[in-house]
Amino acid sequence: MDSDFSLFERHVDALYRSALRLTRKPEDAEDLVQETYLRAYRYRNRFKPGTNEKAWLFTIMTNVFRNRLRQRPAPTEPLDQPGTDFSIYDQLRREGMPVHLMSPEEIIVERGFGDEVKRALEELPLPMRMVVVLVDVEDFSYKEVASILGIKIGTVMSRLHRGRQALQKKLWEYSGRPKARPVAVGAH
Repeated sequence: MDSDFSLFERHVDALYRSALRLTRKPEDAEDLVQETYLRAYRYRNRFKPGTNEKAWLFTIMTNVFRNRLRQRPAPTEPLDQPGTDFSIYDQLRREGMPVHLMSPEEIIVERGFGDEVKRALEELPLPMRMVVVLVDVEDFSYKEVASILGIKIGTVMSRLHRGRQALQKKLWEYSGRPKARPVAVGAH
């Protein structure tokens, strides 16, 4: 690869947004993006022209982030919590909302969630948050996310499903509505 690095520079905003969601601190996010670009520049000859440069950068950033986590132990966050199945649509339906007429985005806007969405995303356990950010915010495919994170596609799908459910539950709680009523198994 020649010395033209401008192809990679256009992804700095997307990398920073994701780094901020991962680290939760602007200074740490800036450091993470800087280290990502330093490594990308150092190893630019390993990039295969014609492949997805954004995915390549996100892979580098993910590896840098993981290496930093290994250097300082993070608190363990459970991925699975029994009985966390939750659907905001089912809950709204129980309250008589005409959900079939509303898109998910309209439901969120209708409820005025704004900053709460960001806070709920930041509260997700890190493995779920990484998948949700890469799929739902950065628009990577499941296959690309699996490659970036070095996990199987089934794991991507599972974490994404659980992450979205956890987000729905948190957003429901932020809405100030009563706690979700338990649903009997098999009841619709």
